[in-house]
Amino acid sequence: MRTKALLTIAALVLSTSALAVQKKKPAAPPPPPKLDLSKPEDVVTANRKVQSSTVDGKPMIFDFWGKTYSRVPGERDRLLFTWHAMNIRATKTVIDEKDQKGYKMVSREVVFYEDPTTGEILRKWKNPWTGKEVDVIHVANDPVNQGGTFPVGPRGPAKWTGVSKDGLGVMTIEVPLFYKNPLAGDYQDNVGGYYHATEMFLFYYRDEELLDPTKDTLMNVQVGWTRLSSWLPWMEMSGRAGELYFHGAGVKIDSFDKLSEVTRKEIEANYPIYKTPPDLDDNRPNETSWTYFKKIMDTKKK
Repeated sequence: MRTKALLTIAALVLSTSALAVQKKKPAAPPPPPKLDLSKPEDVVTANRKVQSSTVDGKPMIFDFWGKTYSRVPGERDRLLFTWHAMNIRATKTVIDEKDQKGYKMVSREVVFYEDPTTGEILRKWKNPWTGKEVDVIHVANDPVNQGGTFPVGPRGPAKWTGVSKDGLGVMTIEVPLFYKNPLAGDYQDNVGGYYHATEMFLFYYRDEELLDPTKDTLMNVQVGWTRLSSWLPWMEMSGRAGELYFHGAGVKIDSFDKLSEVTRKEIEANYPIYKTPPDLDDNRPNETSWTYFKKIMDTKKK
């Protein structure tokens, strides 16, 4: 009986000790605060989440599609092509000379022009103004990199350009382009010829996902894209009056296998390097559709 009593007492002591340990267990830390878009450093983080991921080297893809029209004075706009496109990218954390934490982005992109009736990727195209059949040169820009983005840059503190209502938001980005045309010679300051275009983006997102500091990216992102530009050089328009406008939409995805079938198959067959983004330390000069065209034509001349 004495032994049984001692065992009972020991069990009670252990039970009481366990309860005491449980009572002393520290409380779970509070969740990290949501991103505050009035703070430049949080604006940088939010932009990085929309554009890519806060995890260094994590590939993300924008898959998008749309139409291209002509605009010529005195005539109706024409639907010239449909197209499928993608941009594959990754980011890397960087620190600037002011000890600011930011990021740089590396990417490459393709645009495949299609017959607007059949949806097939074009290899040849008959110019409706000249009647000439020309070779189609698709966009294959490698790389398309972005320098460091920091809380305070040359234009001042980073500011959020989005607006929200009922938990849904849209962010606007305009990219005016004006630079020396690689096809136009050495005297563009004297006789003109600069490349002049504009790209306009709309990124749609959910506030809850954007502001959540525990999420490294946004997967519920849709993009709208518009581009105004001069004729594509392979169209051989020879300075005719007019311009092009591109209009499309798309989604952000996290795997090459999720790409639109037409884009995925064309990349696998003819552009395999575009299955992954460039190296995070890539410092090559950016490619444009015009510099790429020049490389193709220079190669044909050899």
